[in-house]
Amino acid sequence: MLLALGVVAYEGEKWAKHRKIINPAFRIEKLKDMLHAFYQSSNDMISQWERLIGEEGSCELDVWPYIENLSGDVISRSAFGSSYTEGKRIFQLQKEQAELIVKAAQSVYIPGWRFLPTKLNKRMKEIAKEVRTLLKEIIDKRERERKAGNAANDDLLGILMESNSRELQESGNEKNAAMSITDVIEECKLFYFAGQETTSVLLVWTMVMLSKYPNWQVRAREEVLQVFGKNKPDFDGLNHLKVVTMILHEVLRFYPPVTSMNRSVDKETKLGNLTIPAGVLIALPTILVQRDCELWGDNAKEFNPERFSEGVSRATRGQLSFFPFGGGPRICIGQNFAMMEAKMALTLILQHFSFELSSSYTHAPFTIITLQPQFGAHIILHKL
Repeated sequence: MLLALGVVAYEGEKWAKHRKIINPAFRIEKLKDMLHAFYQSSNDMISQWERLIGEEGSCELDVWPYIENLSGDVISRSAFGSSYTEGKRIFQLQKEQAELIVKAAQSVYIPGWRFLPTKLNKRMKEIAKEVRTLLKEIIDKRERERKAGNAANDDLLGILMESNSRELQESGNEKNAAMSITDVIEECKLFYFAGQETTSVLLVWTMVMLSKYPNWQVRAREEVLQVFGKNKPDFDGLNHLKVVTMILHEVLRFYPPVTSMNRSVDKETKLGNLTIPAGVLIALPTILVQRDCELWGDNAKEFNPERFSEGVSRATRGQLSFFPFGGGPRICIGQNFAMMEAKMALTLILQHFSFELSSSYTHAPFTIITLQPQFGAHIILHKL
């Protein structure tokens, strides 16, 4: 696939192997180590906004491109650390690739068209080749450093390579026990796309909803100031933000980054009175299920973070009706990463600004693989 394969696309033994090797990169202790990258990138965005506000005390801007850059910045720092500059270039290329893939998917399907040397097809192949080359250079350099004993292993790539090497050693250098270079490249591409896209859309819709519902913005800010004051947020404090977590969950319910998920049925399965044959592909319309009045009650179409005041399981009454990150054994491995990044960024925004929707804001969610604001998010920021 031109955009990314990786663990999300694999099945059976290959999926199990990749998931096992990648898991160490997303453990809580590793997440704590990445908190500085979250803070640094978020703080850079805050500083940009403060410069734009200047002496006036407030300004109107489209926050969407800044939030996209923030999450691209975070994934560049936390995934590739010392290779941060090359990481930024990969982020830009992957973003362009996603837009081209959607453009291609929306055109009239003609068998074999994707093999023709059209301008679109040529550009997509050029991007895929450049991304692969950049990632291979980063991985080769890291491998040389690792063999020399001075490689960084506190970023996602370092942890992944260390875990991969350990898996190979434990298997007695069995050929298929670890990932190949191609596999590692695909996982890095997935880090980029999934890591950047998920958090950026969560943050932008959170700012939109807190602008529309200022009472929740006030409650979130009061909690943030009570926990941190104006100090730098820390891991334990971010984990104890109850109101902020409720708001993020309700935004994910309203605007899940991926609006629909596909799952294939391996063997004949009975669901109530329904028998689903093996081989059937089922589409799970996340955005519809998460707004269904039968599942969520009569206020399902209202923005009400209070429904998550006692956690997700109480809000869903034990049903699988909330799955913005998927569910079961294939639940998104980067869920905690995305939530912690969103909490850090939102905390810093709430510490420094109050905000409201501009009259030039047009509400138009649309899908470029993830659910994005078609005309941006024009918001008026006020310096606190």
